[in-house]
Amino acid sequence: MKHQHTKSDTNSSHPDQKDDRSSLRLVAWETTRNCNLACVHCRASATTGPHSGELDTAEGFKLLDQIAEVAKPIIILTGGEPLLRDDIFDIAAYGTQKGLRMVMAPNGTLITEPIARRLIDSGIKRISISLDGATAQSHDKFRKVDGAFEGAVNAMKIAKNVGLDFQVNTTITKTNLEQIPKIQQLAVKMGAVAHHIFLLVPTGRGKYIVDTEINAAEYEETLNWFYDQRDKTPLELKATCAPHYYRILRQRAKEDGKSVTFQTHGLDAVTRGCLGGIGFCFVSHRGDVQPCGFLAADCGNVRQRSFADIWNHSQVLTDLRNYDKLKGKCNPCEFKRVCGGCRARAFEATGDYLAEEPLCSYIPRKT
Repeated sequence: MKHQHTKSDTNSSHPDQKDDRSSLRLVAWETTRNCNLACVHCRASATTGPHSGELDTAEGFKLLDQIAEVAKPIIILTGGEPLLRDDIFDIAAYGTQKGLRMVMAPNGTLITEPIARRLIDSGIKRISISLDGATAQSHDKFRKVDGAFEGAVNAMKIAKNVGLDFQVNTTITKTNLEQIPKIQQLAVKMGAVAHHIFLLVPTGRGKYIVDTEINAAEYEETLNWFYDQRDKTPLELKATCAPHYYRILRQRAKEDGKSVTFQTHGLDAVTRGCLGGIGFCFVSHRGDVQPCGFLAADCGNVRQRSFADIWNHSQVLTDLRNYDKLKGKCNPCEFKRVCGGCRARAFEATGDYLAEEPLCSYIPRKT
């Protein structure tokens, strides 16, 4: 399946340009908290439902209508497990009809060939499947369900067979840090189009495994290794919840005499570090809007206010778009417009979403 590639640093969508600070590019909608797994790092602490108060079909359609009035972003249907919603294909099809690029983040265990074909028919352009271990033993331990690895790998085979693009997502902790190269090799072998790494943000159940969070030095080393894979793998590579990568990318590209270019497609529409409230937002299963799924800062609820009103006027989102409000060493940092630090990690560590990123070892030149 073909994707349109946009080199975003050669046109008006460059993330460093002030006039594009609040250009909506990605919306993650937590369609349900219901889930058939119990992953140790889960942001939502999702469990088997039903969960009360979830946006129903009509409210979901209204949400997509209102988002489409603001922009035509990529919509990530996430959860929980989105395939546990009976109306998920109707939602995907509706968003497609509105001109939104619809993608989905299932865990893979419920993917069958008929379901994969229905995803394609409803307009889903890509799915993400998580691999947090290179073996069944390591992945299933992370996912807390025996057979999760087998289910994820089987889903990849099915997706490849029916022509549904998929990417592999990996949450990095101390327990799987050494397995990342093997996970990436497996992603290539299975026919993934991309590998996205996520640095653990200790929210939800992730708070209980905060001791497995890698430290600042390991963070830096991992992201430099990830940069080195750019010319060694056919995969699109993206680091999420790892805003430092966009500093490292520029530092290393300058060292290598390369220009920094970005391609935007699928779930990959990120060209700067923390996009929370700037080009991305999260809508909870009950309609609460947040800068991202890990940053529980209330921006408003779509049942009480229009999405456009929240996106354009929320105080939290307005704060995040003003990089001069960043505190600590993030404020004078020469990379603050391309990195910004993880606002969710800062919030969890200090209670202030504008505080400095706690897992950054870089010392700004301006200090």
